[in-house]
Amino acid sequence: MTARPIVLVTRRVPEPVEQALAARFDVRLNREDRALSAAELHAGLRNADGLLCTVTDRLDASVIGTGPLRCRILANFGVGFNHIDLSAASAAGLAVSNTPDVLTDATADLTVALMLAVARRLGEGERLVRAGRWDGWRPTQLLGADVSGRTLGLIGLGRIGQAVARRAALGFGMRVLFYTPRPPAAEIVSALGAVPCESVDELLPRADFVSLHCPSNTATHHLINAERLARMRPGAYLINTARGDIVDERALMDALERGVIAGAALDVYEGEPAVPARLLRLDNVVLLPHLGSATGATRIAMGLRALRNLTSFFDGTGVPDRVG
Repeated sequence: MTARPIVLVTRRVPEPVEQALAARFDVRLNREDRALSAAELHAGLRNADGLLCTVTDRLDASVIGTGPLRCRILANFGVGFNHIDLSAASAAGLAVSNTPDVLTDATADLTVALMLAVARRLGEGERLVRAGRWDGWRPTQLLGADVSGRTLGLIGLGRIGQAVARRAALGFGMRVLFYTPRPPAAEIVSALGAVPCESVDELLPRADFVSLHCPSNTATHHLINAERLARMRPGAYLINTARGDIVDERALMDALERGVIAGAALDVYEGEPAVPARLLRLDNVVLLPHLGSATGATRIAMGLRALRNLTSFFDGTGVPDRVG
C-alpha cells in the first residue's frame, strides 16, 4: 500500500476541513493553534510533503533555506501570499497556491461594515454604552457622516474591489471611482458604473471614502504615505481590508491625530498582531483583528479550496490556483 502524502497544517482550520484533509492525507495538525516559529516551519518543509499554510507563516528565504526539502507544495489558506517568498519557493522547487473567489463576498461585506462604522462613529458609541457613560439621547451627540450618496474611491478593482463597488453603488447610491494598473474588461467596468482615474493621486482628492483592494508587493509598499494622505479630503475616511504594509502606519497615525483626514477603519496592520498604542488611543479609527474572511462558511470554503489544490497536485493533475 502506497503511503499517503504527509501534509502539515500550520494553524487550526474548521473541523469539516480537517476531516476532509485527514480522509485524503496523513495530516499533522497544530492543535495548539499558535503561530509556528521559523525553525518549526523549516522542520515542516523538511519532513512533510506539503504545507497548508496561512498568513501568520513567514515563509521567506531564510525559512525555506537552500538545502534539500521533502515538501513540494505550499497550499496557502487565503488569497494574499505576500508572506511567501515566491522566488525562494521556486528555487526550492515548491509549488505555491492560494484560495481566490471564495472569500470575495465576506471581505466586501466587511469593507462596507467598516465604512459605516467609522463614518457613523459606531465604535465610539458602543464604547460609550459599555462604559456606562451614556446619559441619554441629545441632538448633537456623536454626529457622524453620511455614506449614502457620497463618493467611494477604490484602489484596486479585482474581485473584492468589484464586489465592494456593487454594494456601494446599488446599496448606498454612491459614486464609484477606481484606480488599478490592470483594469478589468470594459464590460465589467461599465456594468459597475465605475469611473476610472489615471493615478492614485488623481483619485484621492475626489473621494469621500478611499478603500484599498490591491495586493501587497514592492510596488504597493507604503502606497498610502504622508504625501498621499495629505491629498485626501479633510473629511475623508481610509478603509483597509487588504494588507497592512500598503499603508505607512506612522504617517496614518500622524494624519489622524492632526485631523488631516476624518478617520480610518483598519482590519490589517503593518506588524500584526501588534497594533501601535497610538492607534489604540485614537477615537477616529475603527480597529478589527483581521476579520475580512471570518465567516464559518467562507473559512470552510477556503480550506476546501486549499484541499483541492493539494489533491490535484499529488494526483498529478496540476494546481488549479497556482500562483508560483
